[in-house]
Amino acid sequence: MSVNKKVFINHNWCKQCGICVHLCPKAVLELRDGKLLASKEEKCIQCMMCQNHCPDFAIEIKEEKAK
Repeated sequence: MSVNKKVFINHNWCKQCGICVHLCPKAVLELRDGKLLASKEEKCIQCMMCQNHCPDFAIEIKEEKAK
């Protein structure tokens, strides 16, 4: 059974401050056209830096078990 990493972004809460983008060691996140995207989600190592430092609690890292 494999595990899929998922980066969930609540766009209603995100104010595009860029803290998460600068803290991510794998450059998973990016701001594009005023919107936060997990453009390289497959590179996520689940360090939780983005989730733990987001002042708006707009990012959540989850694992989903694939069937």
